[in-house]
Amino acid sequence: MAEKAVKKDEQKLAAVVRTEFGKGSARRARRANQIPAVIYGHGAAPIHIALPERQTTRAVRGANALLTLDIQGDVHLALVKDIQRDPLLQIIEHIDLLTVRKGEKVIVDVPVVLIGEVAPGAVTNQEEVTISLEAEATNLPKHVEVDIAGREVGAHIYAADLVLPAGSVLLADPELLIVNISEPEEQDLGEETEAPAADAPAAE
Repeated sequence: MAEKAVKKDEQKLAAVVRTEFGKGSARRARRANQIPAVIYGHGAAPIHIALPERQTTRAVRGANALLTLDIQGDVHLALVKDIQRDPLLQIIEHIDLLTVRKGEKVIVDVPVVLIGEVAPGAVTNQEEVTISLEAEATNLPKHVEVDIAGREVGAHIYAADLVLPAGSVLLADPELLIVNISEPEEQDLGEETEAPAADAPAAE
């Protein structure tokens, strides 16, 4: 039985068109508490925009965020496809957005979330943290759950075993290994060195 897909609320943001480009322009935008972004898709020319930093940062916390953008009176529905962050500060430097329409199918990578605890003495190895799906742009799942409760050593869960949200289609290889359950690895501490006897003669 398929899980019910979780419909995300569309986040509404006001955007302005950018007419300057390059690193200098991007720095000025960030100093003005704006995030540079580009919106593309459906064969239209890319639109370079600036988004409000605080509201946008909140709106894109989850995977595959869906945004309703008011670009100076022109409304666009857009899916977040890529976020570039500063490697040290982790602030958002740039966002790539894909124009979508209601009811349109899109390809997304959805997080895989493990639920439950494996059998005692077993160890969980999650081989894939996301799974590629096709789903409606306005009805994207937040994640796909994998129940590992009570799974014993030797158990394997493949992409074909996943219970997908309603309306989603698996695009990954059905034989892709998602989770395997194994025995704990024994730590090799090496051979213990015997301490010299207390009454052993000291070396000259």
